Amino acid sequence: MNQLKIFVDLTRLNKPIGFMLLFWPCSWGLAYAFYFDQNLKNFLLFLMLFFLGSVLMRSAGCIFNDIVDRDLDKKVKRTKDRPIASGKISIELSLFYVVILCLIAFIILLQFNKLTIFLGLGSMLLAFSYPFMKRITYWPQLFLGLTFNWGIIMAWASIMGNISINIGILYMSAIFWTLGYDTIYGTQDLIDDEIIGNKSTSIKFKDKLKFFVGTCYTINIILITYLFYATGNFKYSIFFVFMYFLTLMYQLKIFSKDRPQKCLDAFKLNNFSGLILFASIILMNLG
Repeated sequence: MNQLKIFVDLTRLNKPIGFMLLFWPCSWGLAYAFYFDQNLKNFLLFLMLFFLGSVLMRSAGCIFNDIVDRDLDKKVKRTKDRPIASGKISIELSLFYVVILCLIAFIILLQFNKLTIFLGLGSMLLAFSYPFMKRITYWPQLFLGLTFNWGIIMAWASIMGNISINIGILYMSAIFWTLGYDTIYGTQDLIDDEIIGNKSTSIKFKDKLKFFVGTCYTINIILITYLFYATGNFKYSIFFVFMYFLTLMYQLKIFSKDRPQKCLDAFKLNNFSGLILFASIILMNLG
């Protein structure tokens, strides 16, 4: 049982917000493709497969991130007790888990068309490069946005077999969403990160945090609204899009660099934001 607990802590399976934030963009891409394709069986099957893939790849990514950051994690109050940093599990066994999780995810990836498989393999470079970004740029959150939302492109391609301008707009909007929420998340560790030399948008914009996050969320909303308008079926979704907007504005209101718990609360609210946007895209089908 102790080894199971270590595995759960290592993969953050006890903190589903991580894999849900990876899954929601996939669900948006599938829901948007469903508007054009209307194959309910494929939609539901792919929704399940992308969910499983999100759990597996987020778990593998957490382990790899902890391997890379093991020395830094020891210096941060929030992360010093993580299994690798605290010596509860070896790096060799951790790498073994990464390989197994990736192999299972690859088996799931093989259920899709060739374009989706190609896109999925391409995303691996992004996923395993991310942990190094905080060492070389103040924009690791941007890199996370590129990585975490790649599922939008994959999900669309899995149903439509192509890549369109509109799905690119949805992808861009999601990148700004991630830029906002991960800046909020990074604000928890702002003091520790400055001391140990980590870089982040939370540090770069520490004197303008609300303005920066607000700008990211505003661009996200503008792109989302344009996408619905361009698709031409907005009337049943407009209430949910407005609700989505309110969740982002509430996050902006409550988070503060002086109150780490409020930063975490605001960050976790994005699980609800993702669900609401998924529902709003589904509702386009009622028109």
